[in-house]
Amino acid sequence: MSFPAPSRHALPPNFPIIWKDDVGYDLARIGRVFNHRRPSRYPIAVVQPTNQDHVVEAVLLATKLGCRISIRSGGHSWAAWSVRDDAILIDFGKFNYFSVDDATGVASVSPSTTGRVINQLLEPHGRWFPGGHCPGVAVGGFLLQGGMGWNCKNWGWACENIVAIDVVTAEGRKLRCDKNQNTDLFWAARGAGPGFPAIVTRFHLQTLLRYSHVRDSTFVYPKENYRPALNWVLKISPTFDPDTEIAAIGSYVPGLEGVKTIIRFTTFKNSQEEAETALKPAHATAPPGANITALCTETSLSDQYDLQHAANPEGHRYRVDNCYIKNDADVASVMESAFMDLPTKKSFSLWYSMAPCSRRNHDAGSMQNMALSMQSDHYFAVYAVCETPAGDKECADWVRGIMVPASKQSPGAYLGDADFQERVSMYWNNENAQNLIHVLSKWDSRGLIAGYLNKGDTGSVEGLRSMVKSSWSPNLV
Repeated sequence: MSFPAPSRHALPPNFPIIWKDDVGYDLARIGRVFNHRRPSRYPIAVVQPTNQDHVVEAVLLATKLGCRISIRSGGHSWAAWSVRDDAILIDFGKFNYFSVDDATGVASVSPSTTGRVINQLLEPHGRWFPGGHCPGVAVGGFLLQGGMGWNCKNWGWACENIVAIDVVTAEGRKLRCDKNQNTDLFWAARGAGPGFPAIVTRFHLQTLLRYSHVRDSTFVYPKENYRPALNWVLKISPTFDPDTEIAAIGSYVPGLEGVKTIIRFTTFKNSQEEAETALKPAHATAPPGANITALCTETSLSDQYDLQHAANPEGHRYRVDNCYIKNDADVASVMESAFMDLPTKKSFSLWYSMAPCSRRNHDAGSMQNMALSMQSDHYFAVYAVCETPAGDKECADWVRGIMVPASKQSPGAYLGDADFQERVSMYWNNENAQNLIHVLSKWDSRGLIAGYLNKGDTGSVEGLRSMVKSSWSPNLV
């Protein structure tokens, strides 16, 4: 598409826009996309706002030109949802805001603020926020998708800590949304994901008191011990200490041969004694045969971010998929092939314990609570990582080979590790999916917000309808 030159001159002075034929366009288009398997999609322009008025102006411009708006907070979505053909991309990379109310512990942050930065800024206030595990994940997309943050299994979804949001609507209006005003948008902001029918410019988050002692216990097992290791951690996880995150990872380990199964317990406490008490049941019941055992090792949130950064290196090409595994399934069997063989040395598989959070009744009253409504006790994800395009096919084939059979034992998937152009699953329960369609239709009936990037890129409301029809009974829509 081409757009008339007069539109460029009708904008306010110094409006931060880079058009398709401007110098620096390609850097603005994909320079902040984390996944280097970058898309061949081309927005008509990139707006880099530094305040809310710039966002309003971008919406008005898109309305005048008859094009869509796409939104980038941190650029960490594996499918690069923000990069869309014939859209105005609003990139929040230069929109920076942070404040905290020490009386309430509520922090106000811009959507491009990463979890690591938020916690660095909160440290002098004695507080922290359970944002994304990877240090480069910004809160914008993370919270809209629900936010599977630190110790989600016990402390709940990060989006549950949203107390309010400031948005610009598809009509260019500025609104505050919370439990008392614009409540349907507030509901949708906690789980709608990239289809959210407005543009969030600020999150107001309830932060938590900071923990002084973070400790790890790690058990590294060889392939032949996969089953006893997995069945052990599956058994003890649901009733384990409430301040302890539990995960199993299939990956290569430096200095060791072959793929290993790593069982990791990360506890957040306020003394060494508390940490040792919390981790003791794991130490006492761990099956024999570990290559490496590291008990109650001193660490920190900063160290944990460094570990996550090393596991998700920049400048690489990622193919990712996920599913929740049914609570009554043979979980170890469903995941076994993913933990036995990996396509590259940097690829890995993940099981993340979600109980008891997953056992809370999200169906009852969910219309008043939040859009997020799909989960089980077991989160399973695979991350195929390569360095050049030559590895793309092997990685893609491996991911499909794992997830297609696994999905038969799955009630649905998590938006954060999804790619709707590759595979569609259930991301909400039936009631919430229908309500979400209603909210999207009400607030963005024209489909200005590009929304869900499905096959054919059919836009926000229609994209959601298409996904629902693919995963649910057609009579739902």
